[in-house]
Amino acid sequence: MADVWKECTDYCVEVVKHAGQVIREALQKDINVMEKSSPVDLVTETDQRVEQLIISSIKEKFPTHSFIGEESVAAGAPSVLTDNPTWIIDPIDGTTNFVHRFPFVSVSVGFAVKKEIEFGIVYSCAEDKMYTARRGGGAFCNGEPINVSQQEDISQSLVLTEMGFKKNPEHFKTMLRNINAILTIPVHGIRCPGSAAINMCLVACGSADAYYHMGIHCWDMAGGAVIVTEAGGVVMDVSGGPFDLMSRRLIVASSRKIAERISKEIKEFEVGRDDTNIQ
Repeated sequence: MADVWKECTDYCVEVVKHAGQVIREALQKDINVMEKSSPVDLVTETDQRVEQLIISSIKEKFPTHSFIGEESVAAGAPSVLTDNPTWIIDPIDGTTNFVHRFPFVSVSVGFAVKKEIEFGIVYSCAEDKMYTARRGGGAFCNGEPINVSQQEDISQSLVLTEMGFKKNPEHFKTMLRNINAILTIPVHGIRCPGSAAINMCLVACGSADAYYHMGIHCWDMAGGAVIVTEAGGVVMDVSGGPFDLMSRRLIVASSRKIAERISKEIKEFEVGRDDTNIQ
């Protein structure tokens, strides 16, 4: 059976390579930083430029497709996933890393049809690592197949998450409580690389065994989620239920056993949904 989305995938890889080159060049120059919703929610001219580059390039090739982009949503565009072929774009996943020239910075693109992710592309720009996956076609890094670690013992696991400012002090306490709960299982350690898409790819290639997060967005998750599942991993909601792209939360892991253990250990807090509001 022909892969009807292969043309989209191949074209997107080339566009993302170009975007990554723009980001690498920008890392060598002065970076103009602006704030969005808070002093720690940052955006740069490069974020905006790269998103415009990706959307305009894809729209020229596929004019009937829809788009959800981080910076477009920040500017007031809707964040609604329909059945129409939809490109879900994070132009710079890890903007704070980019601002500080901390080398975990990525371009993330997920492509959904009828609300199902068909392929994902994550380009770790500083590392020059291109992660790709098509539904049913396996996962790859720079063209080489990748697989999760298949670790099932959480006490032998390296776990990823992210820490950051929370407007609600109770949410901040819960975030710290969750880290304490995971560390005292115990696990080998917790790391916070600063890019959700790269975190998922680190699980996909076996460098880490799990990643959990509450408060991210669909553009953070869309590219990486299919890469994890195609690498043999598990993606689920933090409650232990099915993954929901618009829910702003997820667990990814090398095995269902580890994902379910993390779900059992962590406490949830309200983060809203991408298709109803942005928090």
